[in-house]
Amino acid sequence: MALRTPIHTLPRRVIIPKITQRHSSPCPIHHARLLATVAPPVTQSSTSSQGPTAMVFMNMGGPSTTDEVGPFLSRLFADGDLIPLGRLQPYLGPLISKRRTPKIQKQYAAIGGGSPIRKWSEHQSSEMCKILDVVNPETAPHRPEGGGAVAFTQYPQYSCSTTGSSLNELWKWRNRLEGKGDTPGAITWSVIDRWPVHPGLVEAFARNVEEQLLTYPEEKRKEVVLLFSAHSLPMSVVNRGDTYPAEVAATVWAVMQRLGFSNSYRLCWQSQVGPSAWLGAQTSDTVQEYVKKGQTDLILIPIAFTSDHIETLFELDQEVIHEAGSPGVKRAESLNGSKVFIEALADVAHKHLQSGESCSRQMGLRCQGCTSERCLEQKKFFVGQENFLSVR
Repeated sequence: MALRTPIHTLPRRVIIPKITQRHSSPCPIHHARLLATVAPPVTQSSTSSQGPTAMVFMNMGGPSTTDEVGPFLSRLFADGDLIPLGRLQPYLGPLISKRRTPKIQKQYAAIGGGSPIRKWSEHQSSEMCKILDVVNPETAPHRPEGGGAVAFTQYPQYSCSTTGSSLNELWKWRNRLEGKGDTPGAITWSVIDRWPVHPGLVEAFARNVEEQLLTYPEEKRKEVVLLFSAHSLPMSVVNRGDTYPAEVAATVWAVMQRLGFSNSYRLCWQSQVGPSAWLGAQTSDTVQEYVKKGQTDLILIPIAFTSDHIETLFELDQEVIHEAGSPGVKRAESLNGSKVFIEALADVAHKHLQSGESCSRQMGLRCQGCTSERCLEQKKFFVGQENFLSVR
């Protein structure tokens, strides 16, 4: 999840595909420590003009077992992009992570002993690559070896705290392994940095909402309030100009448009950490207030997550819904193994590969209040990779 660790213990925020004897899918994904492996010779596939192409999923990650929770939280609270604690981060981070470890271990134990993000990311990546090999044969096969790689964020809505942090880390390790400079390395990179209103993503969310609405009596369905819940951000990040709130809102609007604005809805925010001001209203408070007002039929929709994890399986299911004390408070399924969603992933990747662009135009623009030189240089690097895409 967080990324300030030696290479042999890197977490799974940047997920690198790797073919091993344990994996038989065309494009499985594995641990980020594989950034340390020597790049193989660049060879062209006999079945394509530009392949092979590595599809690199970037996701939040999480501890696979309760024993990994402590180190996981240590990396999390050391990541100034994700949780900014200022100049005291090196001191406050370890203190906070140590205090929170026992509580978070119990939460992971309650959802099966570890995070399911890796399982779902591996499944989604493998199935996406099978589709890509068919619809984009000129860059096939889609796997690690080759002169081109696509860093594909699994955060549909861009934030400096999530996608930005992952790209900072990817850029850092690329420079350590291949050196700084504008000359092409063994791998030419491009980035899928946001896709908040892709039709397939919207359709996948809408179908899950419709399925949950069907669990209510027909005469009550139109009275159910839809609560879209996304991970919150510190207001210091929001006020700096981060685009995440606007992009999450765009996803919500697109889903409601697809649903024909059939129900009343609100966007709320979850998972606040620490005493500083965070973006609200908070999901837990929102549910409690509506229930108090007599609105007891609510559907929670995790709108910024592409699979289940502790924020859905524990925070929403076992805390927010349980504390609501109303059988009418439910949650829409996460995207997980949705075929509609996996087809959307393939379509996003296909259109990116066809575009010849290294990233979106939006990615090259810094936040209004950004003062990070690392962010500036990272953006320059990925924008500049477009110069090398035609020869990869």
